[in-house]
Amino acid sequence: MPLYEIETNAHIMIGWAESEEQARAQAQEHYPDEDVLRINRRPRDLWVISKALLGFPEREARCDTARDCLARARGDKVHAIRLYMRETGADLHQAQRAVETNMSLGW
Repeated sequence: MPLYEIETNAHIMIGWAESEEQARAQAQEHYPDEDVLRINRRPRDLWVISKALLGFPEREARCDTARDCLARARGDKVHAIRLYMRETGADLHQAQRAVETNMSLGW
């Protein structure tokens, strides 16, 4: 069964359907007050979300130093930023970015 991406006014749904009409019907069943803006049949049987699209560029990948600082600071972001600055010599902006990026990546 094909996988469809269905976009409405407020949602993007991913689901299996036999046809585009069935995908549209499923969207209208679950969100009857929303207009279907777009329906795309996905080329494969899996859904992929781009990290860059979500704001996680490759150059800002997981940083073990930032994660270690977060662990030692017990999740206190400000303290972790201070620890990161002390350990790496980074300025405030660089340290904040490293710590916050690693928090958003699931510290």
